[in-house]
Amino acid sequence: MNRKAFALKIKEGRFEEFRSELGRVWSDAVKLLDSIGAKNMSLWNIEDLVFGYYETDDIVIPDDGQKIALAVIEEKMKDKAKWISEPWKPMRLMYQDYGIVRENKELIRHRVFATKLKGPMEEEYRRRHAELEEARGDKPDPGPDSNFTIWSAGGYIFGYDEIDVTMEKAETEESREATIKWEKKMLEIMTWYTDDIDWITGEKHKHIARIAYHN
Repeated sequence: MNRKAFALKIKEGRFEEFRSELGRVWSDAVKLLDSIGAKNMSLWNIEDLVFGYYETDDIVIPDDGQKIALAVIEEKMKDKAKWISEPWKPMRLMYQDYGIVRENKELIRHRVFATKLKGPMEEEYRRRHAELEEARGDKPDPGPDSNFTIWSAGGYIFGYDEIDVTMEKAETEESREATIKWEKKMLEIMTWYTDDIDWITGEKHKHIARIAYHN
């Protein structure tokens, strides 16, 4: 399975226009997604950021027709949003912990998040997460988290996680303390768009919302 991500920044004050235009181009977007074999595609919004995720069975090399189809959609959206990632090119993979991916998407809840790095901190972010991967080794996470992936583009960090609701358990005091320690350290190099650690900082961010889905 190939996991793909992309990101856009909505131009100031244009979100409602973006949503309306998205509805108008959605059928063309679906045709394009189907033509590349995309599945489990979702589109998320927080403030002026839009993050997209999808999967393909094979590596996609777009043909001329697919490039033209995307260009037509881009032309209609260009005065409402601009790319953070580069079309058809992968965002940088910063972390992965795929675990055991759940096929039944009705039994998952999502954790999708966005942050902004404090300056040129991409290498430091990657270094810290590489340490997590090394500590985990080859043993897959049994859950409830699965398909957990983090990308970077344009100074932003985007994360996608599928959580099996049938496996969730109450947090232990030990795990809570570990989370607080990790997140406070990460605040050295990034700031949050989403509300994931508001319970630690006391800040008030919006919750990210899914604005489109296609399977």
